[in-house]
Amino acid sequence: QVQLVESGGGLVQAGGSLRLSCTASTNMFRLYAITWHRQAPGKQRELAARISSSGSTRYADSVKGRFTISRDNAKNTAYLQMNSLKPEDTAVYYCNMGPDALDKGPYWGQGTQVTVSS
Repeated sequence: QVQLVESGGGLVQAGGSLRLSCTASTNMFRLYAITWHRQAPGKQRELAARISSSGSTRYADSVKGRFTISRDNAKNTAYLQMNSLKPEDTAVYYCNMGPDALDKGPYWGQGTQVTVSS
């Protein structure tokens, strides 16, 4: 069974940075797209960033220019570098993996909390 394990969340002041990691338990990782979704209290889960199996990236307008998604296929790991964090970035961040054709694949991580204080 494929597992995704996230790490790197925490509490940071506004303007600070965090890097999230998502490690998959399968070498098939390189064949899949990785998306980072986030869910703030009382809000729907939304896509924040996406990287395809070939490395093409896409970002939500709200994070563009501040977040960078990347992947290291040799380590079966994807990253989300978050800079210039704002209080509105506070959410649980979920890693998702699936076919390139989908923004939401079948595999989800457990989520990691990111809290940005003002």
